[in-house]
Amino acid sequence: MSSRAVNTCARAHRHSIFCILPPHMLKEISKNGTSAQKDWALRTLTVTENFRGRRQAMGSLASVGLPSAGDKRRTVYNAKNGLDLPGTVVRREGEPPVSNDPAINEAYEGSGITYDFYQKLYERNSIDDKGMPLISTVHYDKDYDNAFWNGSQMVYGDGDGDIFNRFTKSLDVIGHELTHGVTEHEAALVYFDQPGALNESFSDVFGSLVKQWSKGQTVDQADWIIGEGLFTSNVNGVGIRSMKAPGTAYNDPVLGKDPQPDNMANLYTGGDDNGGVHINSGIPNRAFFLAASEIGGYAWEKAGKIWYITLRDNLRNRATFKVAAKATIQTAADLYGETSLECRAVAHAWEQVGVKKHTKKPTSVS
Repeated sequence: MSSRAVNTCARAHRHSIFCILPPHMLKEISKNGTSAQKDWALRTLTVTENFRGRRQAMGSLASVGLPSAGDKRRTVYNAKNGLDLPGTVVRREGEPPVSNDPAINEAYEGSGITYDFYQKLYERNSIDDKGMPLISTVHYDKDYDNAFWNGSQMVYGDGDGDIFNRFTKSLDVIGHELTHGVTEHEAALVYFDQPGALNESFSDVFGSLVKQWSKGQTVDQADWIIGEGLFTSNVNGVGIRSMKAPGTAYNDPVLGKDPQPDNMANLYTGGDDNGGVHINSGIPNRAFFLAASEIGGYAWEKAGKIWYITLRDNLRNRATFKVAAKATIQTAADLYGETSLECRAVAHAWEQVGVKKHTKKPTSVS
């Protein structure tokens, strides 16, 4: 590998690039895959040093054509399998679907559903809460196996077609990546160790909730899978992560086994993946699933509201799992009362994943 090559996702904490696929998955492919699979996995893992310059050039786009409050302003670009961003405009707000290119339409519709989710449920005006335009680029690079938020826009690869399908196919991926933008503008959780795992977890939470909301699913009806539809039929797996059962999403000869822990007893403490940001996110992911399940109904109504307000108002950039536990319990108490089902469910959820609270356990209702 060239000394000039860099791992885009591994440097996300410096360049605000947040990728949906964890690097450990691509590294497994580069070890276990066929010659062709190894080649495109390594290509996906590496980009040239001038990517940072391209990202800085994109920064001005976020301030162009700022919409009024409550308006969506979507623009989809086509990179035509190149690396230059944003690419050529192929669909703007209000224009009809493009024929014979599902990636364009999925990026457009998915960003719109995510916008509506935040606006209608939490009164948020786009990613930055100030009407930020939603910019997407599809057909990035050739056989690119990833999607990412770079601080200004969404970027989607087409996948290799052998292991991964196009990355616009999964609505939860779109919601996940756009939520990285929300986090950047709110808690700004640093992308390393437990704060980075929380950053990933908040994106998984709201990526899943966007999908559940769009389908009208209750907690029990939802699949709680991140990356539904990303795998081709060649892969033994249901998605890249499971919030309900971390560590069970896939077990494949090429991809390896899902390494996510579901409890603090199995916390990853190594240095890969920025200290395990995509790995240890399984712990707070399961905490959210458990809280939502105990509360019941539609997860976005109460559990989602608790997590959203916590992210918006009650976390700082270096928050740990314990801090997040305390903050979500306090938010639940503020919203619903210290003896409420909601508050007890959140406290119980964090206890079940082994995160000890800094707060007194809420009193049970008699």
